[in-house]
Amino acid sequence: MAIRATAAVAVFGVAGQASAVSFSAGDYDVSVYGYARMNASYDVDSDQALSTRSGSFEDLAGNDNAPDGHFGADAVQSRLGFKTVSPEGVSVTVEGDFRPGNLRLRHAFGEYNGVLMGQTWSNFNSFVGNTSTLDFDSLPGLAGLQGRVAQARYTTGPLSFSLEQPQNSIVFFDPVEAELDDADKRDGMPAFTARLEDSQGGLSYSAAVLAHQLTVDDGADDDSAFGFATFVAAKMALTDMITLQGTLTYTDGANSYLYRSGENFGAASAYVDGDSVETISGYGGSIGAGINLGGGRSINIGYGYVEVDWDDAVSDLGAAAVADQSESNQAIMANYQWTPVKNVMMGVEYQFLKRENVDGTDGDASRILFAAQYNF
Repeated sequence: MAIRATAAVAVFGVAGQASAVSFSAGDYDVSVYGYARMNASYDVDSDQALSTRSGSFEDLAGNDNAPDGHFGADAVQSRLGFKTVSPEGVSVTVEGDFRPGNLRLRHAFGEYNGVLMGQTWSNFNSFVGNTSTLDFDSLPGLAGLQGRVAQARYTTGPLSFSLEQPQNSIVFFDPVEAELDDADKRDGMPAFTARLEDSQGGLSYSAAVLAHQLTVDDGADDDSAFGFATFVAAKMALTDMITLQGTLTYTDGANSYLYRSGENFGAASAYVDGDSVETISGYGGSIGAGINLGGGRSINIGYGYVEVDWDDAVSDLGAAAVADQSESNQAIMANYQWTPVKNVMMGVEYQFLKRENVDGTDGDASRILFAAQYNF
């Protein structure tokens, strides 16, 4: 049941294909899959909508005087993918969608005997503990990156290891502009990840670690530090109707992997103090429940929270330098989903988003989403 519940998250747009049209071309097995989807949103308070009508934390703090009441709709989440399997067992997948309005590459990878090369979900990532939401970007604090990167991965049983394109942001205080700006960082080595993901009975679980190097190099001076991150995620089927799921993540020097921790996605991983790179830590998590009402109907409720520790940066750079950085992001999402016929999903969702900056400025917003998805 826990595995089926995890698969349901994939069906409703968080990951993977929902179904496929399969055929043979010579000795190759070919699948074409995807969906057409419309998302619509109504922002009761300030306009927080991104493409796919996902809720954004950007500009949420201090939004008391922002105009209220904003409607929007788009179909850019719509997706198309192809998968082939050769007679030798080599599989190749290429998938794209149209976010934010043009065709973009989501997945492009090949796989044979547990060896994967290309772009796909980071190995420091899991959907096991995710609550099914209509919001494409979903809750803060989900397990790992929740994104796709170029990588080389090896999987054996429940264990997988990868070398990946690192994801990090290093900032410094620009006294001329009186704000944080991106430092001259250099990626000298790939990020290393290791993950365990398995299930037993009604329990599905996952745990992972990541390490990467943070380097600032302006051509004359350079300094490096190491960042790491870890998460755990689990889903438990309490009954045939009810599942509980959750995630926990801790990072130090790897806040790009702390999901939805910054302006909207990852916060800065480190800052430059003089000629030294100093790491920034953070933590977050999510918890949720899914209720299967039968007849293709379900209710899902989830809460996510992330917090970034800017205290050392305040001491080193001054309070004014980081005053407008997001210290905490949190969200509640509750939805009703209905599958009237096979491969069709419709749903409505209520969201409450809240953000607080380092200087104490905060803001919140309520939103309503609608989605209709047609899979093939």
